[in-house]
Amino acid sequence: MRVEIWSDIACPWCYVGKARFEKALAAFPHRDDVEVVHRSFELDPGRAKGDVQPVITMLTRKYGMSEAQAQAGEDNLGAQAAAEGLDYRTRDRDHGSTFDMHRLLHFAREQGRQDALIQILYRANFAEERSVFTEGDERLVELAVEAGLDAEAAREVLSDPSRYSEEVRADEREAAQLGATGVPFFVLDRAYGVSGAQPAEVFTRALTQAWGGRSPLKPVEQGDAEACGPDGCAVPQH
Repeated sequence: MRVEIWSDIACPWCYVGKARFEKALAAFPHRDDVEVVHRSFELDPGRAKGDVQPVITMLTRKYGMSEAQAQAGEDNLGAQAAAEGLDYRTRDRDHGSTFDMHRLLHFAREQGRQDALIQILYRANFAEERSVFTEGDERLVELAVEAGLDAEAAREVLSDPSRYSEEVRADEREAAQLGATGVPFFVLDRAYGVSGAQPAEVFTRALTQAWGGRSPLKPVEQGDAEACGPDGCAVPQH
């Protein structure tokens, strides 16, 4: 079974939702047969690479809330994250473009390191003092190496804006086609969808339902025919 997760590194509920989903997955009897793929979704797709501002400023301008309201929201998110065992800085975080991070995540998927990288990027953005937006490509290269990727290969991806850009845009178009207007958005076997950072028990029900809802293969014809199996291939006897 495949679970696809549309998310953004700048999305705090994606950070929390991933932890809740993984709690459910860890207890799922068929967890070893579940493939998890992370898909791209930018909350702020039009933001220029160098356009970085404090999170509180972004929230007040984008949503028309007061600084006190924005800070209260951050404090609430910090409490929600702590309940899942996650570190979360409720003060002095910044916000910027995540496009290059998504490109790097597509590269990481090809190397089998996507889940490791996305977790490191979340931690760096939400829990660490150093910014993932203001230190340039070398900060992302450093995090890519921590995830097990080759530094020079990661550097080459980041230095070429065309690398994996279409893959990012394709994910975003697909999210729109599936009706995802926000993230996190979980799609199980292209048959079931879960929107938002739901409690772990909701993900448990979704995994169970999706696993039980898989349709067994229906044979088109019955009867004997040559085939290969564990004991080898049948040889026609004239």
